[in-house]
Amino acid sequence: MDSHHHNIIIITHNEELTLDELVAVARGKATVKLHESAKAVINKSRSAVEQMLKEGRIVYGITTGFGSFYNKTINPDETHDLQRNLIESHACGVGNPLPEDVVRAMILLRVKSLSQGFSGIRLSTIEKLLEMLNKNVIPVVPEKGSLGASGDLCPLSHLVLPLLGKGEAYFNGEQLTGQEAMNRAEIETIELEAKEGLALNNGTQCMTAVGALAVYDALNLMETAELSAALSLEALNGRIDAFEASIHELRRQDGQKTSAERMRENTANSTFLYDIDTNPKFERVQDAYALRCIAQVHGASRDAINYVNSIIQREMNAVTDNPLIFDSTAISGGNFHGQPIALAMDFLGIALAELANISERRLERMVNKDLSNGLTPYLTDEGKGGLHSGFMLVQYAAAALVSENKILAHPASVDSISSSNNQEDHVSMGTIAARKAAEILENTRNVIAMELLTAAQAVDLRRAGIGRSGLDEREQPKWANGAKTPTNLGHATEKVYKKIRQNVAVMMDDRVIAPDIKKVVEMIKANEISK
Repeated sequence: MDSHHHNIIIITHNEELTLDELVAVARGKATVKLHESAKAVINKSRSAVEQMLKEGRIVYGITTGFGSFYNKTINPDETHDLQRNLIESHACGVGNPLPEDVVRAMILLRVKSLSQGFSGIRLSTIEKLLEMLNKNVIPVVPEKGSLGASGDLCPLSHLVLPLLGKGEAYFNGEQLTGQEAMNRAEIETIELEAKEGLALNNGTQCMTAVGALAVYDALNLMETAELSAALSLEALNGRIDAFEASIHELRRQDGQKTSAERMRENTANSTFLYDIDTNPKFERVQDAYALRCIAQVHGASRDAINYVNSIIQREMNAVTDNPLIFDSTAISGGNFHGQPIALAMDFLGIALAELANISERRLERMVNKDLSNGLTPYLTDEGKGGLHSGFMLVQYAAAALVSENKILAHPASVDSISSSNNQEDHVSMGTIAARKAAEILENTRNVIAMELLTAAQAVDLRRAGIGRSGLDEREQPKWANGAKTPTNLGHATEKVYKKIRQNVAVMMDDRVIAPDIKKVVEMIKANEISK
């Protein structure tokens, strides 16, 4: 689904928010509104909080302090101070600001969580958040400082600051004080009432926002990786029989079956593949794992990404603050704990790192004259190798990213550190896991872009008949359908090849390659390859 079809997203109290809708808001700037049903349950939950205050009940975070100060009772006339102090003291993040799409997703997810009627926040406060989102006032939220335990206390506090006329925010691309940004957008700042600070900064919306956008991009990148692998298989004169359905049925793994099917579909009618019908004495009976096991490796990543997607979709629609208001009682639980997202994000990072891992190995085979089935060294024009380095350094750069991914793929979720006087004595590190997964995603996207560029170059050399002269008879590639020089790429890979060539010319003489890689990365980001 294209995000620009969603102009208005309606938040109800009980219907699921989808990943497409989240992306429409985060990146497509769709308008968000509350449904009447959500307003009703928000108001009902708010009156329950006001009733508790009237009765002078002891309720965590409403009439008590926070964290290990839960045993300190707060006077009713100090309510405003308590909630404001909570937000201000908890806003101590450091590092670069989170990207705009992540912050927009955070606001949307916060509203979705609060609009289910278990948080005791005022309707007017939620509507202010929506006004900020719809007028594109983007709080400056530093990326670091969350343990992912009481959820994302630190980043969510920064998210709330402009609402109180504090902190900083972007408006029309300019970084301003929170108060100035609100003034220019003509949004009145507010004072928080009882329970509201807690409702706003307890929850997993930072890790979930980062994670949801990473999963959305990973689903797209998965399809791009299948196309990239198919184009490399053709460029390397690989064998298609390793992708026959019968083999993959026996393995029983869904992702693997799908990946094998993609390889068959993407390369349909190609003359670039190995001709399995001719059977000379020295037939190449099998390919190396980087080609032969594409379905097994990609399929496992595909299953992992789909699994993580299911966890993220549930978390996007979850109520994760504390305490939660049920009719006339407030129950202190731990829904803010980020463990479900922490484990899922570590898994996502590993699954994506593996896509880059095998992609770089395919790339290496194309630039290595001993492994490429007759291509020139580093895909240089024949006779120019030496003076020209061709794609030598593209493999270096891909290898560097793959190695960086191996470090980033170390799980964050296995770590914990005690905080708040040992009251918060097991924490998830979910936000760190999500940020690492997003970084691995970016590295992997770059590696796949490098593979696509390299495969397109190899295809051009094959079509021009460059590079086979040095081989003896038994090493000569055997092209599908008995072709002397291959001309036809597969049904889908031909479109991908053309798309690349629309933006990047073949490289017969050395030139600066970085801009070429960047162009292909932008195409992947815009879903142009996977479409």
